[in-house]
Amino acid sequence: MSISETIRRRRSIGKMTEQVPTRAQIEEILEAATHAPNHHRTEPWKFIVLAGEARAELGLVMQEALLSSLGDLPLTQVQARLEKERLKPLRAPVIIAVVSAFPRNDEALDIENVEATAAAVQNMLLVAEELGLAIMWRTGDAAYNDQVKRWLGVETEDHIVAFLYVGYPAIPRLERRATPLSQKTTWYGWEE
Repeated sequence: MSISETIRRRRSIGKMTEQVPTRAQIEEILEAATHAPNHHRTEPWKFIVLAGEARAELGLVMQEALLSSLGDLPLTQVQARLEKERLKPLRAPVIIAVVSAFPRNDEALDIENVEATAAAVQNMLLVAEELGLAIMWRTGDAAYNDQVKRWLGVETEDHIVAFLYVGYPAIPRLERRATPLSQKTTWYGWEE
């Protein structure tokens, strides 16, 4: 499959089986990330791979972090939201937290590191597609929460750019039609 075909075929698949991808597959996905373009060769990305019980532990931390932000909702709503948050990491057999390091020198800007890390995530999505894996890019409140960052060993000023849920698809790949290029493009100085 060509790169163009892989890009067009790739879909986020949120329903996964319990089958765990091999460590070699995860390492291949991570290796692809390290070849992303990055400003001043900072390679700002870090990866935290969670499987097994570590996912349940993350769910508990996410649940606790959410509790502090729920305010005065009715108890039944609070309980339902907390349970849903706790179970999120169990939706896939592997989660990869992809982190962008805040620049520790004057060479790169923070936004440049985030952009480079997002490019790394795109590489990961495409390689997962080539490997026949399901992968879903998520963030949500937990990605911006200091308590979650601390548990993962991430510095407060660093950014969790993605929680990648990785596994094998439990549902067929859905058809998607992109908005036509003509509706998203403005051409200047181009003669045709």
